[in-house]
Amino acid sequence: MRQAKIFYKEQLAGILTENDAGYEFRYLPGYLSLETAKPVSLTLPLRKEAYVSGVLFPFFDGLIPEGWLLDVALRNTDISALDRMSLLLACCKDCVGAVSVVAENGENHG
Repeated sequence: MRQAKIFYKEQLAGILTENDAGYEFRYLPGYLSLETAKPVSLTLPLRKEAYVSGVLFPFFDGLIPEGWLLDVALRNTDISALDRMSLLLACCKDCVGAVSVVAENGENHG
């Protein structure tokens, strides 16, 4: 099982978990209680219940670089292009936009 902290504009918003069944994304209660809380994606509206999927949620998969930038990431790590969670953890700490992804242990993979 691997986990990633999901930040929205520097605020810890939720936890993304990869397990044997697939993926789960859950907003943190403290984030949900903020008056300024915003969803990390329109496809993942704010709610207490966890989102569950057999594959990496399209929003998070879309944060992973493509094309030549993905090629650079793959050349500089031992990560398979099929290991989407590892790519997310390795490449998405400083994404363009409001969302960032940090390994639960604070380290990037790769």
